[in-house]
Amino acid sequence: MGKSRFMVDLPITQPAPVPRRRRPALSWARYVGLATIGGLLILWSAASALGWASPLFLPSPARVWAALQRVAGQGYANATLAQHVAASLWRVGGALLAAMAVGVPAGLVIATSRIGRGILDPLIEFIRPLPPLAYLPLIIIWFGIGELSKVLVIAIAMLAPIVISTASGVRAASESQIQAARTFGATRWQVIREVMVPAALPSILTGIRIALGAGWTTLVAAELVAATRGLGYMIQSAAQFLVTDMVIAGILVISALATLSELGLRWVERRFLPWIGKA
Repeated sequence: MGKSRFMVDLPITQPAPVPRRRRPALSWARYVGLATIGGLLILWSAASALGWASPLFLPSPARVWAALQRVAGQGYANATLAQHVAASLWRVGGALLAAMAVGVPAGLVIATSRIGRGILDPLIEFIRPLPPLAYLPLIIIWFGIGELSKVLVIAIAMLAPIVISTASGVRAASESQIQAARTFGATRWQVIREVMVPAALPSILTGIRIALGAGWTTLVAAELVAATRGLGYMIQSAAQFLVTDMVIAGILVISALATLSELGLRWVERRFLPWIGKA
């Protein structure tokens, strides 16, 4: 058949090559981190093997690993490793829930109410710089030496980061979004719930991550008080008898749990707040 007069010859073009995906820089950061950990382990092993420090003060990685296996199987300080971990996780988890239950509403009040800011902001600024050991005796006098005191000490250490991050996130809500919601007849509560709180979620999550770090830091101090189980109690018991390998083992377990909690929060951030960092 002949060509139609509306048809023209078009040059044949080759499909554009698909660009190769570059390996994200994060993977290289992971490699560097693993290399750093490996280097520290090699240096630690060399220091122990060459006698740079007394085994009483710096036991070898093999001795620390043996201590971990011993506490996991036979137990130490009247409990196994699983029981110590469960007690500490209960205290940190309960304290985090309590701090969130108080801190997020307090942050909303500070960000949305002048009266609320005037009442709560001085209290938060008073609590924020205090070390836990400073108010631990007062908590014991008021609430006794039970589990409530331990959880409360950790919760107070967690409270300020959550309040401050929540208030900062609520203030970061776009004024145009707030005005648009009001234009459509949204009430003050609806503006807070539908506009301000979603805008503050990234900051709230950051505050929770900071608060968890403060909670794990406070755990050892909280378990100084009449505790019979817990990683902090295990560390303190081992330190009294210069069982250094058990002390280091407890520190490593706390570090591992803190790292896992951080990774869990990062997963939550990627799963439910995927827009963070992509603006």
